[in-house]
Parts: sequence; C-alpha cells; structure tokens
Amino acid sequence: MLHSSELIEKVKSTPEEIDFTDTMATIDNEYQFQAASFQNGEQKNEAGQNNGSCKIFTFAKLHSLDATDTLQLFGDFYRVDVLQNPEGEDHQNIRQFMIHGWDGVNFESISLTPKA
Repeated sequence: MLHSSELIEKVKSTPEEIDFTDTMATIDNEYQFQAASFQNGEQKNEAGQNNGSCKIFTFAKLHSLDATDTLQLFGDFYRVDVLQNPEGEDHQNIRQFMIHGWDGVNFESISLTPKA
C-alpha cells in the first residue's frame, strides 16, 4: 500500500498506473472517513452516496491536487469507463468534474480527518 505522498508522486509521474482500489486503500489507511453530502456540478450526492468520489475529492482538495491529477485517482473508472466512452451516462461524478472542475465541487462538511 502506498503512503499518500507516494500516491501523489505516482499520480504526477505515472498516472496510468493509478488504480482506484489502491487509491481507496491509501485513503482508508491514513484517514478517518465521515460520510458527507457534496455537490459536484449538476450531481448532488447525499451523505453515504458515492463515498469513493467523496473520499477522492476530499483527499485531492486536502493535498491541493489539480483537476487532472484528481481525475487520475479514479484509475480505470476515469481512463477506461469514461474516456473511452465519452457519451456514457455512468460515473457522473467523474463526468461532472471533467466539465466543472474544482469550481463545481462544494462539500457540506469535511469527510476526511487524518488518523492519529
């Protein structure tokens, strides 16, 4: 499992190697998660809905990642499911973030706190 600094370095150097499962493992290992509502463009996510997206967006915000690096944290959900199927309707959080970027993301509360 990668430490968050290693994950960030990897997303910047070899983003094609990022895997969603590894991203989740890093976040879950280092942070306590509390489900939170958030808006992402036109996608409204209630607390407990789309927790993976909530974790990734919060992690990326905490680490000041840009939109490109943030999208890479989704791994093949972004690179395969979305980029290779641009007309698809799945993965709306990824698709909305591609359109609106950070300007479209609004958290009702912070969902990640570092573990002691």
